[in-house]
Amino acid sequence: MDFSQQFFQQMINGISLGSIYALIALGYTMIYGIIKLINFAHGDIYMVGAYIGFFAITQAQIHIFPAILISMVVTGILGILVERLAYKPLRHAPRISVLITAIGVSFFLEYTSMYFVSPTPRTFPAMLGGVSIHVGELVINGQQLTILGVTILLMAILTYVVQKTKIGKAMRAASFDTETAELMGVNADRVISFTFCIGSALAAAAGVMVGMYYNSIDPLMGIMPGLKAFVAAVLGGIGILPGAVVGGLILGIIEALVSGFISSTFRDAAAFAILILVLLIKPSGIFGKNTREKV
Repeated sequence: MDFSQQFFQQMINGISLGSIYALIALGYTMIYGIIKLINFAHGDIYMVGAYIGFFAITQAQIHIFPAILISMVVTGILGILVERLAYKPLRHAPRISVLITAIGVSFFLEYTSMYFVSPTPRTFPAMLGGVSIHVGELVINGQQLTILGVTILLMAILTYVVQKTKIGKAMRAASFDTETAELMGVNADRVISFTFCIGSALAAAAGVMVGMYYNSIDPLMGIMPGLKAFVAAVLGGIGILPGAVVGGLILGIIEALVSGFISSTFRDAAAFAILILVLLIKPSGIFGKNTREKV
């Protein structure tokens, strides 16, 4: 395979990986857009979703697509519970208190999962391994096709919900000004719970697809993808939905190119180097705008 073919193969790999980051980053950016919270437990929600999908496939013998749906529903409910029990009582507390709570929730989910499923990595069943598309020497395998298809479908549904439905309009109003939205009749608690539900469901779908793609899951699998999805959200402009998608794709492509042409050892370093550069050059992200805060 010559350089150009290898380049395009890595681009395909990067888009698949970036789609995963985009789904997780959407949860970060939606929650931040509504209540200005960096939910560092979001990566562990993704991990729980992967385990729910794993048990649905291995124990209930369910196909991958119903398993993704079940994982999204259960994890969406978990997201609502986390918001109600951990974050809602701190709604008016200092931001540092909420941030520390988010880290605590993250550890709680990780080590509770370890208690119930053991720290030993589980081998995810091979799904769609025999399906692939060949374009010359380029290969798009079944897992990548599934990731791209499910990601596009979920993003289309999310766009419709946010832009066309009543709850979506309430989400946009609350993200612009929560207090004014409440004065206009918007139920802020309901909107925040719905936002956690949607963000958690998207992360769960990403978790199941990552398990299918890499054939392995473990209770600490959410740490690094969660941090990288946060980098993707910051890169695109945190609080802006298209920014999360673009940031995730850019990050995935850069990681794939670094792994393919330099060394896989530096892929994590490349992700956090991007975060440093963004914070130095354009802290608001690609789609973000600099705003002045009144003191």
